[in-house]
Amino acid sequence: MNTIKTQPLAKNKPQEWLQKNLFSTWYNSLITVILLAIIFWGFYGFFGWATTVAEWEVIKVNLPLFMVGRYPKDQYWRIWLIFGIINSLAGFSWGIIGRTAAKLFTRPVLVCLGVISVIVLLIPVAIPDKLLLVLMVGLVAGNAWVGKQLGNKISTLGRWLSLAWFMAFLVILWLMLGGLGIKSVSTNDWGGLMLTILMAVVSIFLSFPLGLLLALGRQSTLPVIKLFSIGYIEIIRGLPLISILFMGQIMIPLFLPEGMRPDRVLRAILGLTLFSSAYLAENVRGGLQSVPRGQIEAAKALGLNTPLVLTLIVLPQALKVAIPSIVGQFISLFQDTTLLAIVGLVELLGISRSILAQPQFLGDYAEVYLFNGILFWLICYSMSMGSRQLEKKLNTSHK
Repeated sequence: MNTIKTQPLAKNKPQEWLQKNLFSTWYNSLITVILLAIIFWGFYGFFGWATTVAEWEVIKVNLPLFMVGRYPKDQYWRIWLIFGIINSLAGFSWGIIGRTAAKLFTRPVLVCLGVISVIVLLIPVAIPDKLLLVLMVGLVAGNAWVGKQLGNKISTLGRWLSLAWFMAFLVILWLMLGGLGIKSVSTNDWGGLMLTILMAVVSIFLSFPLGLLLALGRQSTLPVIKLFSIGYIEIIRGLPLISILFMGQIMIPLFLPEGMRPDRVLRAILGLTLFSSAYLAENVRGGLQSVPRGQIEAAKALGLNTPLVLTLIVLPQALKVAIPSIVGQFISLFQDTTLLAIVGLVELLGISRSILAQPQFLGDYAEVYLFNGILFWLICYSMSMGSRQLEKKLNTSHK
C-alpha cells in the first residue's frame, strides 16, 4: 500500500511576510509607507505630549477618588479585602477551568504577569500599597496553581464555581455596606471605578435571566405571554437609556408607599437591568432560532417534556451560539454606566467631573479622560478575551 509523504509547511521568514503582505506591489508599498508615517507621527506627537506637556499630577493626587470615590479612608481595608477575594477566586477559577491544559503558566502568561507586576510597581502610590498590589498578582497565580491541582483530583469541583462566586458577591456587598459587626457606609459615599464595576456586575447578573425568560416568552405558544414579551422588548428598545434612568430615579418612588424611597443605586441598577434585558432577549432569540427544529421534535419523540427539551437540548446550543452577541451586550452595558453621572451618581465619569472642578486641576481634561479611557478599555478587552476563551472551551467556532 502506497503512502503519501507530506512535506512540512515552511514558515515564512519576516522579510518574506513583509514582502508578500505589505510590499507586494508599488501601490501597496506606497500605502504601507504612508500609513506607517501617519502612525509614527501620531505616536511621536502623543509621546511628546505625554512626557513634556501632560500634567499627570491630577491622576497621582486623585487616584483613590478614581478608584473608590469618597469611601472612608479608615475603611480602605475592606476594599483591599474585597480585591483579595476577587483575585483569589479568579485565580482559583482559572486553575479549575484550565486543569486539562498541559501547562497552565505558558510563556505568554508569564510575560503578561510580569508586565502587570512592572505596571503595578510604576503606579504612583505608597510603597505598602505597591506591595499589596504585587501580592494581589501573586494571589491570582498561586490560586490558579492550587485550582489546577485540586481540579485534577476532584473532577466535580468546577460545578461549585458559580455558587462560590455568588457567595463571594454576598460577602463583598456586606463588606461594602457594613453592618453585622462592622461600620455601615452609606451608598452616597460609593463612587469611582468601584461603583461602576458594581453597577455593571449586578445589572448583568440580573438582566441575563430576565432576558432569557423574555426570549423564551417571545417564542411561547401562549398568546398572553408572547404578547407581553414582544410588547416589553419593543417598548424598551424604542426608548433611550437616559430616559429609563430618569424614570427610575423619579417615578419609582411615586408607586411606593409614602416615606418609602429606594436607594439611588438600587434604582439605577433597576433601570440598567430593565434596559439591558430587552436587548439581551433579542440576542438569545437569535441563538434559539439557530437550533434545528428537528432536534426539538426528536427530543419530544423520545418522551422529553418541554422543560427538559429547553434545558438539555435547546438552551445549551442557543447560548453557545449567542455568546459573542451576549458578551457584546454586557460590554455595552458596562460602558452605559457612564450615563449614571447624569442622574447624580458619582461613578468613574461622575467622580472625574468632580476632580476636574478642583481649582489646581482646571483644564486637565485630556489626562483625566485618557485615564478613564484606558481603564474602560482594559476591562472591556478583558471581557472580550474571556468571551473568546469561553467560545474556544465550548467549541463554538466551526472550522
